[in-house]
Amino acid sequence: MDRKTESSQTQEDSLTGKTREEAIERLYDVALDPTRYETLLDVWETAIAPLREGADFSAPRLLDDPTIASHFDRAGAFLDRLDQSSTQTQLNAVLAPFDKVAAFLFDARHKVAAVNPAARALLGLEVGAELGSMLVNVDDIGSILTTAHSLLNGQGENAAVLRLRSRGKGHFIVVRLQVRQVGSGERYVLAASSEVSCPAGFSDILKRAFDLTTAEADVVQSLVECCSVKEIAEQRGRSIDTVRAQIKSILSKTETRSQVELVRLALSLMDMSNLTIKADPGPRMLSRGYASLEARPFKTLVTPDGRRLDYLVLGAPKGVPLLYLPLDYGLVRWPASAEAEATRRGIRVIVPVRAGYGMSDMVSKRQDYDALATQDTLQVLDAEQVTRCPVISLGSDSFYAMKLATHDPDRISAIIAAAGILPMTRREQYERMEKWHRFILAGAKYTPHLLPFMVKAGFYLARRIGKRGFIHAVYGNCPADVETFENPEVYEAIVTGSDTALTDDFAAHEAFSRMVLGEQKSDWSPMVDALRGKLPVVFFNGTQDPQVPVASLDEFRQDHDWIDYRIYDDSGQLIFFRHWQAVLDEAEKHLAR
Repeated sequence: MDRKTESSQTQEDSLTGKTREEAIERLYDVALDPTRYETLLDVWETAIAPLREGADFSAPRLLDDPTIASHFDRAGAFLDRLDQSSTQTQLNAVLAPFDKVAAFLFDARHKVAAVNPAARALLGLEVGAELGSMLVNVDDIGSILTTAHSLLNGQGENAAVLRLRSRGKGHFIVVRLQVRQVGSGERYVLAASSEVSCPAGFSDILKRAFDLTTAEADVVQSLVECCSVKEIAEQRGRSIDTVRAQIKSILSKTETRSQVELVRLALSLMDMSNLTIKADPGPRMLSRGYASLEARPFKTLVTPDGRRLDYLVLGAPKGVPLLYLPLDYGLVRWPASAEAEATRRGIRVIVPVRAGYGMSDMVSKRQDYDALATQDTLQVLDAEQVTRCPVISLGSDSFYAMKLATHDPDRISAIIAAAGILPMTRREQYERMEKWHRFILAGAKYTPHLLPFMVKAGFYLARRIGKRGFIHAVYGNCPADVETFENPEVYEAIVTGSDTALTDDFAAHEAFSRMVLGEQKSDWSPMVDALRGKLPVVFFNGTQDPQVPVASLDEFRQDHDWIDYRIYDDSGQLIFFRHWQAVLDEAEKHLAR
């Protein structure tokens, strides 16, 4: 290649001048505020579309520009700094087991990093406060700091017990200090005291349960918090005899015989109230809806390389098996009516939670994500003792369904692909997509090295504007998908199921990127053609699909005419959630009964 031609190609494959500056500017806009994502999408499309036209479709990598790549890396770091909710949630989770007693975390700089309601009320602490503001005697603060320094520096044991005097009530409290490592590895000191605090609303529970007066309920709470009769009288401005009379009335109403028995009863009632007052504190071990969906426990396996691998079973726990692949949005739940129908038909729906989703451990960057996804799915089927079953896939998971059937043809009896996709073999198939889908999928095809930021920013946008706002943005030009999503049962299923992909403290953006890249990196037509005549393959597609519009669907049918296509004019990419009954009817024909 001569110098002139080389210079021309570099120009064609690069962003230059004002276009380059504007794209970089929008990149940092999104890094600082993910709600500006669509602006980046529009600017990027204006810049990249002309470059796609001149690219070699069989080897189309664009923008091998280290400067552009470094800006994307830097913007990704900004995004991670903005996403502080994850770290704070991890810190708060450490305190979750401490329901009634005061507990808090502080760091080596003696700053409070997390605090539970009891420590806030009884010790006067807030996140970010100096430890010296704690409501204990000043001399005792020095003891805490000295002990914490020894613990954090590994001098002696990793836990210590101190006796402090409360500055507010004057009595002794016992505090246990222990080193805890949180998140990426920063070390904190966990402090849990003997101070007990009643949860918000507990006074009302006492009054309703035992017909106590407000004054009597307050006395019970003071007893629970280890106050003496004299302290209660002083706090309430009453005589000791008045408080004793109130305690006598309380003992009668609660049918207890002593203050010790009364406190024990109150603590038991506090445990019961915490079940409703407090949300789930730790890792999500259940897939739990909020209206019609039944709670379903995640099952857990350990892979040969030591990773945790979760999966769900919907429908009939002992029924005939059906594999379900839930799309890269992690839509692991069905509408309540669909799950109930699967139970009625005696169908056991097995739903793998792929690596990097939910509690399933992510694979390393060196490992082949797609190959391990297939192995993981087969391990789940082995655990459920499934020798043969059909598979329902959503959207691009038709790629994984076909990969699975190719790898183990005796295991899969049929593929039923809802909004299924096939290999994109024409440049026009990317250009026809709605802009949100084109931004990600064309990004995976043409600029795969830049895709991780694009996906990460999209996940953070969804967290910022909420799942409803995100669905309306992505599917706004598909009335059928928006209407389907707003069906109450569908909404609950999508919002609940997608918790495996996105919550307030978790985002599966890395796994999502790996999945999209695997599907787009090469033409997998030979894998599709290898299944011809081997098993039934049925596609349910909607003419309003923003990723596969009618022209692209016609090309799929032309390229792979042996597949059975069922076309619906009233549906888009969420066709399964609109026509699950027809999909389930087809799957039932291929069950290994």
